[in-house]
Amino acid sequence: MRLQPILDIAELCVQKGAIQAVVCPGSRCAPLTLAFARHEGITVRTFSDERSAAFVAMGIAQQTLSPSILVCTSGSAAYNFAPAVAEAFFQEIPLLVFTSDRPKEWIDQLDGQTIRQNNIFGAHVKKSFTLPEDYDHPDSVWFIHRVINEAINLSQEFPKGPVHINAPFREPLYPAKGEKITFSKNIKVISTSTFTESLSEIEVAEFKKKLGSFSKVLVVAGQNDFNDELTKGIDKFSNTNHAPLVGDIISNLHSLEATVRYSDSFLSACDEDVQRSLQPELLISFGKSIISKNTKVFLRKYKPKEHWHIQQAGTPADTFQSLTKVIRCEPKLFFKLLALDKKEEGFANQKKENYLRLWQAEEHRTVHSMNSYFEDSAFSEISLLKEFMSVLPLRCNLHLANSMAVRYANLIGIAAGKKGIHVYANRGASGIDGCTSTSVGHALSNEAPNFLITGDMAFFYDRNAFWHNYQLPNLHVLVLNNHGGIIFNMIDGPGNVPELDKLFVTEQSLTAKHLTNEFGFDYLPVDSLKKIKNSLKEFFIFEGKTKILELESGQKENIEAFKKFKEQIKKGYGA
Repeated sequence: MRLQPILDIAELCVQKGAIQAVVCPGSRCAPLTLAFARHEGITVRTFSDERSAAFVAMGIAQQTLSPSILVCTSGSAAYNFAPAVAEAFFQEIPLLVFTSDRPKEWIDQLDGQTIRQNNIFGAHVKKSFTLPEDYDHPDSVWFIHRVINEAINLSQEFPKGPVHINAPFREPLYPAKGEKITFSKNIKVISTSTFTESLSEIEVAEFKKKLGSFSKVLVVAGQNDFNDELTKGIDKFSNTNHAPLVGDIISNLHSLEATVRYSDSFLSACDEDVQRSLQPELLISFGKSIISKNTKVFLRKYKPKEHWHIQQAGTPADTFQSLTKVIRCEPKLFFKLLALDKKEEGFANQKKENYLRLWQAEEHRTVHSMNSYFEDSAFSEISLLKEFMSVLPLRCNLHLANSMAVRYANLIGIAAGKKGIHVYANRGASGIDGCTSTSVGHALSNEAPNFLITGDMAFFYDRNAFWHNYQLPNLHVLVLNNHGGIIFNMIDGPGNVPELDKLFVTEQSLTAKHLTNEFGFDYLPVDSLKKIKNSLKEFFIFEGKTKILELESGQKENIEAFKKFKEQIKKGYGA
């Protein structure tokens, strides 16, 4: 068959473990679509909206820890992949992005669905390849096989990420009537060794010696998927070295009692004397981004003498403007090797304990203030989320949409010990565009309960996440509908301009009721404090259907509730 080298891409993907494909309808992509669809080793799902499809593929890859295959036709369809490709790049999620194309001689010739697709994703992919459009010469076949091997390997090498393969096709694009699609055997598979960079005994001894010279060691965890080995290692390191561990909700370290999870609240409320007392001498960081702006501002102002960042490979970010050393090692291995066998004693050790207690004191003060606030809080988004977070099942995936949803969840936190709750959020590019679609990808590729907390703007912006033919019985969505982008009332700048409501908040009047009717979901409206407990009880029952629980409330009452929450934290400091 003329297209045999293209059909064999499917066989090569299967042999290298890429077995989940998301395809978007189109004609130019027919050779790839049919190859993946007719290979018994690949699960293919079809989504009509390319932007949503790309986020679904990203969610699948994140859940399965394997590269997802993503396919579209030529033209503007490829551009619709861009938001998810950027998110996957910064979140380090492996994707194989196939964009079908016209032959190069037809580019810029006013032919239909023809744009300039080479390197269309720019610097937001690890690499971009273009396949040959003619396969007569054996070198072309060799080139295609080599490129696909390289692309799959590259997508999984640290830092993981999306790889783009642009595939121009000549007509005919479909097999002849009655022609069978088969896959070649003995295709060349090129493997790559796993990154195994470790620390030598000499390096471990030097790091331990250096650690011992600091009295104030602070660990800050960025966004991470849950990893039990990492959690155990960092817990022992923190305990034996008396090092406070700051980790907001997307660090997935909420299961540890020692985790300081409310730094965003108390660092905005305490005075400069308290902040100076919390200043670290040594900062150790790992993972990706953090949510807390207040923590970032604090560390940029009160800089440590040294800042070590742990990252296996790639260019590290200097988020806190204090980076002095990059440690090329897996974080779980670093903390395992640098944890002490037992806690040391003596005056130097006492100084370390005192520093740990300072962070613990601020954490406890904040917990006390929060408890006081929620004892008699009024009906609002934050009060509903407090109730929701407290009754989450012990094993579930919690997805947090951007804007206020992820911030509310971070302020409230998850109780220690609940390591079975795994938290996900699109904090790579931090857009609202694909939050729902990403959670759909997760729900399609695992059987655990999946919960999404989202605001109305993110929810309606990504409504095509549900425009497909697949059931989502394990996905329940909590929509905080205050009829606009309330976050712009919360941040400095927009709240002070007269065009706030028209240009920034962009008030809208939709509710989720009609959407649930359209897609056949169960709908649970909540508009009062009395309904919360009963509605949540029903919301947590899985009955084979997607459920949408919608809290419809006003912007003013939620702004007031949020302000009172912040004021209650400040009261703990006598403010």
